[in-house]
Amino acid sequence: MDPRLTELGLLAADLTAAQRLQLDEQGFTILPGIIGAEWLAQLRQGFDDIYCTEGGEAGKEVAQVEGVRRLADLVNKGEMFDGIYQQPLLLAAVWHVLQRPFKLHSINGHDPLMGYGQQALHADWGGARDPGVFHVVNSMWMLDDMTADNGATRLVPGSQHNAASLAELMDDRTAPHPDEVRLTAPAGSVGVFNGSAWHSCTENRSGAPRRVLHGAFIAREHKQQTDQRAHLRPETDARLSPLGRYVLDV
Repeated sequence: MDPRLTELGLLAADLTAAQRLQLDEQGFTILPGIIGAEWLAQLRQGFDDIYCTEGGEAGKEVAQVEGVRRLADLVNKGEMFDGIYQQPLLLAAVWHVLQRPFKLHSINGHDPLMGYGQQALHADWGGARDPGVFHVVNSMWMLDDMTADNGATRLVPGSQHNAASLAELMDDRTAPHPDEVRLTAPAGSVGVFNGSAWHSCTENRSGAPRRVLHGAFIAREHKQQTDQRAHLRPETDARLSPLGRYVLDV
């Protein structure tokens, strides 16, 4: 773990041997029961309230997607989101993958409506791939049960080690990949995956809610998706701990 995190008060947390192996070989793991019932209720209500308040502006700080309830810049939209980028087990997983100091990339929300959500397979890191060197880790905070028919994220296990161009391997990257798996888990779970692994959201066929918060982290030498210094609001600045400031790089 980054010694600076522990110096600033991060509690020690250890992945299991199985979780470390899954991250190394498969490119993902599931952390069960991370979001307690009270916090889960707050995050669900916060997601819906922010979307209702922002209306057609929701998600514009990063990207708006047809048929998807998108949110962005959630660091500045409520204290309830602070625990996402300071969760000890999640930060242990990020360190395990990146093996060097990192910072928050962004916290966004994603909820595809019925008939929407299908994405092309992609990686969150679009730069050069060096064997064993990774740059981004993403996490999916599941506010609802993520099932095979409500738009669960698909991922191709082991693809974080494949340096080939996905566009050259697949004519249609929205089509099923023969090796893909669906990352399904109950509400309250957190899925963690290597940003170099090929993945995408899938179509919500059931219409059931599929609210997810994406807490992404990036190696400290790179730029953030949401520049936290540029976007930092006074009310956010006032509540941040030294640990929070370090993770946000503000």
